[in-house]
Amino acid sequence: MNLELGPLKPEPVPLGLGLALFLLVLWVLGRHLLPRIERVQAERWEATEGRMERAEALQAEADAVQDAHLRELAEARHEAARIRADYAERGAAAIAAARAEGLRARDALLATGRAHIAADRATAADLLRQDVGELAIALAGRVIGEPVHDVAARRRTVARFFETNQPSQQDSSATSFR
Repeated sequence: MNLELGPLKPEPVPLGLGLALFLLVLWVLGRHLLPRIERVQAERWEATEGRMERAEALQAEADAVQDAHLRELAEARHEAARIRADYAERGAAAIAAARAEGLRARDALLATGRAHIAADRATAADLLRQDVGELAIALAGRVIGEPVHDVAARRRTVARFFETNQPSQQDSSATSFR
């Protein structure tokens, strides 16, 4: 080996020994020390960035679950609004039916009441005419000084008076109940 290195003339034995020791150090580093270093670096990465990635993955999963729950909640609200509207319609229909039934019952009661009032009014008018007739005959008998019952009964004086002096329709409509 003839190398011209100038003032540096390495001797072959120390050069070989240095090269052998260098290879031994590389082998020890590659075999024992580098796997430990890689393992420690992996543990550090797992402790810092790995947790961040897992946290991001968990956050994404939580966001997906939250979105699903929000969709379900929106659907439930929509369903509740539809049910409320349906029952509001049913309630309005029931109120309208009850109102119509109440109006029919009221009209029936009013018609029955008017019929009773008309019948009572006719009965009261007949009784009043009889009483007025009897009082008129009694008064006439007092004024004349003798009983006029027989004459009034024969001539039907009171009945004719009431037949000719019937109240007009305008008078009866003014006193009718509405």
